[in-house]
Amino acid sequence: MAHIKLQEGVPGIMGPMLFSPATANPLNELAEILLRGANTLTPAEREMIATYVSAQNDCYFCQTVHGAVAAHHLGGNEKLIEDLKRDFATAAVSDKMKALLAIAGQVQKGGKQVTADDVDRARAQGATDQEIHDTVLIAAAFCMYNRYVDGLATWAPKEPKVYRATGKRLAEQGYVMSLENVAAGAGG
Repeated sequence: MAHIKLQEGVPGIMGPMLFSPATANPLNELAEILLRGANTLTPAEREMIATYVSAQNDCYFCQTVHGAVAAHHLGGNEKLIEDLKRDFATAAVSDKMKALLAIAGQVQKGGKQVTADDVDRARAQGATDQEIHDTVLIAAAFCMYNRYVDGLATWAPKEPKVYRATGKRLAEQGYVMSLENVAAGAGG
């Protein structure tokens, strides 16, 4: 049961967004820019960063929904997403992605945990300053989103099909939506 009165049956971040429409719009706009905006990192790669950080934060809703978005971008490759959450160093992702995920993991622990060596490793694997910047910002933002979801003890369904459907919709339509769509269960 949520710590505050949220609309029943509305999962994860959607409940607090309905509770506080004034903050819902900028939070969704930020997710849209970070995860779907113009970038040299693919939407799948950015969703993998969000998924990994959410898994490290043990935020079931966020890691599952963003994992579903990433898997959809990857043609339904849910195994890769599970591998990445378990141990990204052995997952079938590029060395650049592994270096960026290492940075994201450091951000999840605390911003000051990111070292010059972490950044140098990412650069050595071809990461640009923009990609390093965006990785840090995605990781930091998802620490906030995760704490928002779990700090209010929101409800998260356990059925994978719910997340697959939401993941497909978010991958195809994005994060900026009306609160009416959020209320109808279309939010992310």
